[in-house]
Amino acid sequence: MNYNFDEIIDRSNTACVKYDLRDLIFGRSDVVPLWVADMDFRTPDFIIDALKKRLEHEILGYSIRTESYYNAFAGWLKRRHNWEIKQDWVAFSPGIVPALNMAVLAFTQPGDRIIVQPPVYFPFFDAVSRHGRNLVYNELILENGRYHMDYNDLEKSCIEGATMLILSNPHNPGGNAWSEDELRRMAEICLKYNVLVVSDEIHCDLVNKGYKHTVLASLSPEIADFTLTMMAPSKTFNLAGLATASVIISNPGLMRKYTEVLDALHIGSGNIFGNAASEAAYLHGDEWLGQLIEYIQGNIGYLEEFIELNLPVLRMIKPEATYMVWLDFSLAGMNDEELKKFLIEKAGLGLNEGTMFGPGGSGFMRMNLACPRKTLGHALDRLKSAFSEQNQ
Repeated sequence: MNYNFDEIIDRSNTACVKYDLRDLIFGRSDVVPLWVADMDFRTPDFIIDALKKRLEHEILGYSIRTESYYNAFAGWLKRRHNWEIKQDWVAFSPGIVPALNMAVLAFTQPGDRIIVQPPVYFPFFDAVSRHGRNLVYNELILENGRYHMDYNDLEKSCIEGATMLILSNPHNPGGNAWSEDELRRMAEICLKYNVLVVSDEIHCDLVNKGYKHTVLASLSPEIADFTLTMMAPSKTFNLAGLATASVIISNPGLMRKYTEVLDALHIGSGNIFGNAASEAAYLHGDEWLGQLIEYIQGNIGYLEEFIELNLPVLRMIKPEATYMVWLDFSLAGMNDEELKKFLIEKAGLGLNEGTMFGPGGSGFMRMNLACPRKTLGHALDRLKSAFSEQNQ
């Protein structure tokens, strides 16, 4: 079956964060919204069909994850990532960000030092600081258009007493599909100093051709023993509104501590529609995902060519994974506040400000490419016109 990713779907007035909060976030309702990380593509038919079938039974009471759900999830991980898991390794979370917060509560104490690797997904910061823990920055190094880990600085932070590292794998916003060697070197440092790793792998399925995703916990039983892996179908299949994610923990002691927090908050029963949608996605999503990745790669190529031909002031960190692109505006001669104002008021674009992602984010903007190519083209034409008018 061929899926149509060129279809323009009006999402306005659907209680949609991406579209219906434009006026609140950007001060105007007509910006092209290429910010929050969900897709403007129709949810796959096999997922909608599964939800419709569940609605045929008109009682929507408390729900559990069934054997068929676990089998579907395990089959997906084996098929897509060559990782074999067991059912008792899997716990629920109503999202990756809640899972990050629960992990901080479960495994650290107030005052503990927790490492993050900026520029990085900004909820990492709140998951640490809002619970009275101390943020430690192991800032990534940008070289030749790609980010690299600073292993010497990482080891220094571990020696100084860090207890946890929160990893973005693949990296958001830089787009790295971290290699096995990169992950193994990082993990060996953390293992040496007994630093727990929380690995956010929500973008694991969205890897471009020529690259592969490496599940950190799949590298060895020793690495798995101090790793919490967090995954969800929300990015892959555009299901963020169903608030359903999984935390995979092979260490029974770590699982017990995590579920104690989960149970204390009474949020472990899951989402009845999230369960149905996830199972359908993991059973039937391979062909759809293949076409999605091909389309997004087409958008990446379109953007790359447009920048080369029309926007010499702009540099692009070409993503190895995710549908987000990290754009470097540092040659535009504007500070961050001026750049934000320019993009909103002159170009009419709604992007994520680079400064949100912490140290290393100044001068950058994050752009979401999970949209029809016509939408992307319209946005880039606006950007080109804005720069042309500025230079007149």
